[in-house]
Amino acid sequence: MPVTIVAPAVLRAGEPPAFPGHRLSLAGPVCYLQSTLRLMTNKANAPAATSAAGLRGVFAASSSISDVNGERGELIYQGYNIHDLAKHSTFEEVIFLLWNKRLPTRSELSELEQSLRASYEVPGELIALMKQFPHEADPIDELRTAISALEFYDPNARDLSRESSVKTAIKLTAQFPTIVAASDRIRRGLDPVAPDGSLNIATNFLYMLKGEKPSEHDAHIFDICLVLHADHELNASTFTARVVAGTLADMYAAVTAAIGALSGPLHGGANTNVMKMLLEIGDLENVEPYIKKALAEKRKIMGFGHAVYKTEDPRATHLREFSKQAGESAGDSKWYEMSRKVEEVIFREKGLYPNVDFFSASTYYMMGIPLDLYTPIFAISRISGWTGHILEQYSDNKLIRPRAEYIGQRDVPYVPIDQRS
Repeated sequence: MPVTIVAPAVLRAGEPPAFPGHRLSLAGPVCYLQSTLRLMTNKANAPAATSAAGLRGVFAASSSISDVNGERGELIYQGYNIHDLAKHSTFEEVIFLLWNKRLPTRSELSELEQSLRASYEVPGELIALMKQFPHEADPIDELRTAISALEFYDPNARDLSRESSVKTAIKLTAQFPTIVAASDRIRRGLDPVAPDGSLNIATNFLYMLKGEKPSEHDAHIFDICLVLHADHELNASTFTARVVAGTLADMYAAVTAAIGALSGPLHGGANTNVMKMLLEIGDLENVEPYIKKALAEKRKIMGFGHAVYKTEDPRATHLREFSKQAGESAGDSKWYEMSRKVEEVIFREKGLYPNVDFFSASTYYMMGIPLDLYTPIFAISRISGWTGHILEQYSDNKLIRPRAEYIGQRDVPYVPIDQRS
C-alpha cells in the first residue's frame, strides 16, 4: 500500500496517527500501523519526538478561528482577510465571526449587540473588592484577579454546554472593558463610571474611562484597534487558554490563565515600552542617535520583529495610519513622526519590520489612554479570540498532554544519605 508523506503536518480529527511534523496520506484502505508508529512515542530509552524550542513551527491544535501566513504577511479570521475586516467590519461583528465561523446577518448582529450591552454591568461586590486592591497594583494583575473572582457570581460557570458557554463568553467580553475602566478610575481616586448600554464596546470603554463621550473619530479608530487585536492563532495566552479548557475547567479559569500568560513581558506590554522609549527619546532629531546607540549596546527595541511574520505585520499597516490620523486629529504629529523615523532606522540597520505593538503605542497615547492600560486594552480585544478558542476546544475536546524530551541522566544508582559526599 503506497504511503505519501507531506510536510508540514496538521493532524486532523479522523486522520491516523502520524510522525511529528508530517501527515500520512494512505492510498487504499486505512491501516493503523500502531506497532511501527509507537516507535516514535514509546520506544524505550528514547525521546518521545524531536523537540522544538518554544514549540516553534509545531502544530499543536486544529482550528478554523484564525491563521497567520508569516511569509506573505497575511492574517485571516475564519477565512476573512484582516484588511477587509479592518475596512468594513466592527468589533461586535468580528466577535460573532470568531465564535460562529461566519459573519452575522443583520438580525443576528443586533441580537448579539443587545446581549453584550445588557451584560456590561459587573456585580457591585466585584467593584467593592477592586476598591481593596493596592493602588500601585499593575492593571493587568487587577484584571486577572477580578476575572477569577467574577466566576463566583455566575451560577452556571461550570456548565460547559455550548449554549451556556456562549452566555459566559458574552459576559466576559462585555465586562472586560467595564473592569479595566473601573480599576483605572479607582486607582486614580475616582468613582467608576457606569456603562452606557446605548453604546458599542469601543465607545463605551472610552466613555467609562474618561467620563465623557469620545469623538466619533476616536471611537471608530479604537473599534478597529479591537478588530485588529481580536485573535492571532496559538500565541502564548491563547494556547494557555486552550490547555486549561482542555482539562474541562470552566471558561473563567481558562481566561484567568490566559491573562496570566499575557502579563509576561515577552507576550504583553511591548507597546507600553515602545511609548516609554519615545518619551525618553523626546524629539525627532534624537531618534537616530538614540536607536544607533541602543543597537550598539545590543538593547532590544520593542515593537519590531515577530515570531511568525517575516514581512510587515498586516495589523501594523492599519495602526501606522491610525497613529498618523490620531496625531492630525490632536494637532500634534510629533509621536507619529518619531515613530516613522524609528521604523526607518530599524529597517535600515536591522532589516526588521514593525509589529502590531509599535504604532498602537502612539495611537493610544494620542487618544489619552494611560500607558499602563495598554496591555489590559489588548485583553479587552483578545477576550473575543480567547473565548472563541475555548468554545472550539470544548466542542471537540481532548486533553492537551504533550511530551517533554528528557535530557537528564538515566540509571543513576541510589546512594544512602550517610554515604553521600
